[in-house]
Amino acid sequence: MSTSLPHGFTLDPVPAFKDNYIWCLAAQDGAAVAVDPGEAEPLVAHLRARGLRLAAILITHHHADHIGGLPRLLEEVGDLPIHGPVDERIGSITHPVQGGQRVHLPALGLEFEVIEVPGHTRTHIAFHGHGLLFCGDTLFAGGCGRMFEGTAGQMHESLQRLARLPAETRVCCAHEYTLSNLRFAAAVDPANPSLLQWQAAAGRLRDEGKVTVPTTVALERATNPFLRCTEPALVDSASARVGRRLTDPVDVFAALREWKNVF
Repeated sequence: MSTSLPHGFTLDPVPAFKDNYIWCLAAQDGAAVAVDPGEAEPLVAHLRARGLRLAAILITHHHADHIGGLPRLLEEVGDLPIHGPVDERIGSITHPVQGGQRVHLPALGLEFEVIEVPGHTRTHIAFHGHGLLFCGDTLFAGGCGRMFEGTAGQMHESLQRLARLPAETRVCCAHEYTLSNLRFAAAVDPANPSLLQWQAAAGRLRDEGKVTVPTTVALERATNPFLRCTEPALVDSASARVGRRLTDPVDVFAALREWKNVF
């Protein structure tokens, strides 16, 4: 599998709802794949404006803001290959996939590895290939998703699995949560110069009306507290929060995630 996109591909985060992104990856000939189209209209407008034709859809998990646009899209463009998790709650999946399998997109000449990342939901998956990671609501810029169906141990392991990907991998998450995530990160890791620099840069981007994603695995390793649960500064902060010394990285992660829930 190639570690970078072929020449001529474009990658755009299409805004939807309040803070969602539908990722649209398109080849030079106009064939496109959309990731997590929770809303149809913004994606349809994007495709028309750029003269693209939707050739496939990737789904990371079953939440409505990630799959809600599927019926309208199928009405608009007809039957499409829809690759997503094995989950009875998603009725439109034509190609159910599990971790370790590969998704082939012949219309674009691309192939993605499927990575199981339970935690946010029990069947959440991510797609990795060509230097890209489509991670849904598992990993965010500076943060991670809430655990609606999984355990802290599952979510921690899922995040570590993603953190082991190549450093230059572009992290294409599904929400513009960066500023709020980095405010929390700075509160629990205040002496991290890389984090403080990124927080300032992200603030400037948003002030200019620009998106803050994709980030990279390297940047997340350096700044995201949920990937750094063995770092002394994060262990100290989590331990102080719960009032006892934590030694297990999963316990550190759980304390940080519960803290972020009320931050």
